[in-house]
Amino acid sequence: MTSEQRADGAALVQNIIQTFISDSSQNSLQNQNDEKAFDQPLVGFSSGDDPLYQDFKAHVGPFHWTPWEIFNKTFPDLQVNPGELSVISWILPQTETTKQDNRKQTQYPSERWARARIFGEEFNKKLREKIVNHLEAEGYETVAPMLSPLWARRKSEAFWLSSTWSERHAAYASGLGTFGLCDGLITPVGKAMRVGSVVARIQLPPTPRPYKDHYEYCLFFTHGICGECIPRCPVGAITEEGHNKLKCHKHLRHSVPGYIMTHFGFKGRGCGLCQTKVPCESKIPTKQDVSEEEGSSPPTRRGIL
Repeated sequence: MTSEQRADGAALVQNIIQTFISDSSQNSLQNQNDEKAFDQPLVGFSSGDDPLYQDFKAHVGPFHWTPWEIFNKTFPDLQVNPGELSVISWILPQTETTKQDNRKQTQYPSERWARARIFGEEFNKKLREKIVNHLEAEGYETVAPMLSPLWARRKSEAFWLSSTWSERHAAYASGLGTFGLCDGLITPVGKAMRVGSVVARIQLPPTPRPYKDHYEYCLFFTHGICGECIPRCPVGAITEEGHNKLKCHKHLRHSVPGYIMTHFGFKGRGCGLCQTKVPCESKIPTKQDVSEEEGSSPPTRRGIL
């Protein structure tokens, strides 16, 4: 493909995503006022042969797919080189009203946040399907890894619970953000968001990564300050040592669902307290966003999550 064709392809994809989010009635919290689940998205691209995807296998586990691996598993009869593939990644920001509600919470998610986790993610699933169907109609084989029947959770020696594909990692590779102390992805619109991705046999111009380190947007790691997500966690799953996935998982899977059913009347989960009422909620934070508490030198960096 020529550079012009790649740019046209990128514009096509961005238009599909932005139009669906703006116009689809499915972008809804499914509450009484039928409020939108998400604001306008960020979209980024990375190449299927980007070395970061091999790095993820080394850090997360050998089970973690590269774009070529999930594409090859989905289309085993096609002979495709990794460089022919692109990863399309997007960020769906929570609305200001949803974030405002969740800032007030100290133990369980607000109703709007829980609705965004359940009904908003259903919309995110529809968005993945929309992109797959549209690109395949244009002649580009496409797979949404999170919708593949092959996708599975895996135990990681380094990070306890992981999976065969991580959409946060795809977003990091696609220039959309870096990780924070709580493992959330800090993006230009903050970490109060959801993320999605597909892998397609189309060459799109990779989005430049305006960072050199996977913790570059986290003030705790870069300046030794902040850590405001630590007291936001209701079960102590976030400390200066990082994110305890086991504690977090138990809260999300065992405590939260009962609360949501009892108080809001639907099956749900989610939390998001560490994503709200923090300096990185809606932006890339600066030192000026943090109450000046003298930190020590920046902590030692850990491996890619």
